[in-house]
Amino acid sequence: MRNKLLILMASLALVACKNGGDKAAKEEQGTVKEQSAAEQRKFVEEPVFDINTTMGTITVKLYSQTPQHRDNFVKLAYDKFYDGTLFHRVINGFMIQAGDPLSKDPNAVDRYGTGGPGYTIPAEINPELRHKKGALAAARKGDTANPERESSGSQFYIVQDEQTCAQLDGAYTVFGETIKGFDVIDKIAAVQVDGKDRPVTPVKILSVVEVVTPETAADSASAAAGTQQAQ
Repeated sequence: MRNKLLILMASLALVACKNGGDKAAKEEQGTVKEQSAAEQRKFVEEPVFDINTTMGTITVKLYSQTPQHRDNFVKLAYDKFYDGTLFHRVINGFMIQAGDPLSKDPNAVDRYGTGGPGYTIPAEINPELRHKKGALAAARKGDTANPERESSGSQFYIVQDEQTCAQLDGAYTVFGETIKGFDVIDKIAAVQVDGKDRPVTPVKILSVVEVVTPETAADSASAAAGTQQAQ
């Protein structure tokens, strides 16, 4: 009887080890896949994304000179963080602002513009990156509350009028530019808004999707080849 009990315990231990091993293997595979996806994204120095909205598509290119902002935007886009958010602040002749997760909730309308992912991004202000028409820049709290000029973790704005936004040069991080869809920027900027610059008819971001262009494809292929040679 004692021998049978020992055999049974040994069998259970083997099964437990096998199940634990299978689970660990699956977790490891999942981690490898996640790492591979992240590494694949980093291959492109200046990735291009379509910001698909209910009023059309704005195509933006992210700058290599602002890597922390670029990588954060890429991560949020792949996580579908922006899907369903609104352009919650629109000022014709100035800019259009989006990226607040609170804007997904119509009951939180009074708090639009205060939300985020729970972190900020260190400023990457570059004097060469200006607030030209279509520039993509990070929103942030004012200098009094935020002397380091750290950016919101998710909120961004797109310049509609270069002359009016020139005053922001050197004070906010510009991390990308529009390459197509300038007419969509103007259409969004022209919508009717309430007393707090919120569109009366919501303008929603449907999705933010990376676009493969000849330039980004070549960049990715070159980086991938370099990685394989290093291995």
